[in-house]
Formats: sequence, structure tokens, C-alpha cells
Amino acid sequence: MTQDSPVDLLVLHAVRVCGFADAATLARRFALDPAETDELLGDFEAYGWVQRSAFADLSGWSLTEAGRGEGERRLAAELAATGRADDVRDAYREFLPLNARLQRACTDWQLRPVPGARLAPNDHADPDWGAAVLDELAATGDALAPLARRLCGVLARFGGYDDRFSAALYRARAGEGGWVDGTEVDSCHRVWFELHEDLVATLGIDRGSEP
Repeated sequence: MTQDSPVDLLVLHAVRVCGFADAATLARRFALDPAETDELLGDFEAYGWVQRSAFADLSGWSLTEAGRGEGERRLAAELAATGRADDVRDAYREFLPLNARLQRACTDWQLRPVPGARLAPNDHADPDWGAAVLDELAATGDALAPLARRLCGVLARFGGYDDRFSAALYRARAGEGGWVDGTEVDSCHRVWFELHEDLVATLGIDRGSEP
């Protein structure tokens, strides 16, 4: 049976997976009530779990070290309560080679080696090169779909990653290249980054220790 997460955990976890975001974005991440999200962020700030920062015209919330620890403690307890931690660990092991494929595809989107310049920026003038990258992203997305469904079968908050990835790829195929790796839209890379962070946070894994 799929387990739903409590709202306070979802708000704290949204800060983790989004990295740095305003309250409206955090509320949208798990389709939460904006007013309740804002109130909980205020509580978490008082506990020392989150902090609000501003950079030029950007402002948003991020986790403190204490908040990161609190989130991981709650996520571990939630996962243990499902009795299906091994299922999530198995999915994570299957995710890792897909993650390597995704990283290579995004690198190929950003760089196109030429004689004498192995790290030359991709000017996107070669349609065959771009099409090959998009095909690889599509194959990676196809492999993601069953994995995402299995994860969602354990914890409901894992739902939607495959649909978001497919939606971003659709925009990229339509000629909107920023939907491959853009940071200001729900791009393929951003969706994938969030899923990766969701998995390592849920399992208490340090990204630096990954193979």
C-alpha cells in the first residue's frame, strides 16, 4: 500500500529537493496549500531548520544543517514504517546507471567536441547531434517510468517524476532547448536532480559516496 507523507514533512522535504526556492514554489512541489506552507516555513525558521536568503532580485528558503538532519531523521522513520525500505534501495541501485546516462546526455547537450577543442560549447547548429541527445533522453525517460511507478507504490511523494520528465522532453523536442537543462524551468535536468536528491535523502546516502 502506498503511504502518504504528512504535510509538515512534505514542506521540509520540498526545501531539500528544491534546494533554494520561494514559498509558492515549495507549495507547488507537492500541491500543498500555500498559506499552510508559509506558516510551516515560519515555524521551521523558528526551530532553526530553514533560513530565508536574498540574492539580488531572488529570495527563497534553504535548509540549515539542523534542518537537513531533522529531515533525514523523519524520512528514515517514514521509510521504516512502510516496511519496504529494500524496495527503495533496489530502485536506487537501478537509478544509478540511468543517472550516468542522463549526465552524459546533458553534457552532450552543452558540449560538442571539435578538433582541437574537446570541451567546445555546443552551438546547436548540428541537428543530428541534438536529435541524438534527445533520443537518448527519451530512452532514459522510458527506463525511468517503471522505476518511478515502483517508488510511488511505496511512498506517494515519489509520484510524478516520470510525467514531469516527459513533459520537459516534449518541450525540448518542440524546439525549446532550455527544457533540457535549464534551471529556471522544470527541465529534464531539474526533474532528474530532484529525484536524485529525493532518493539520497530518503535513504540517508551521501552523494559524495556514490559510485
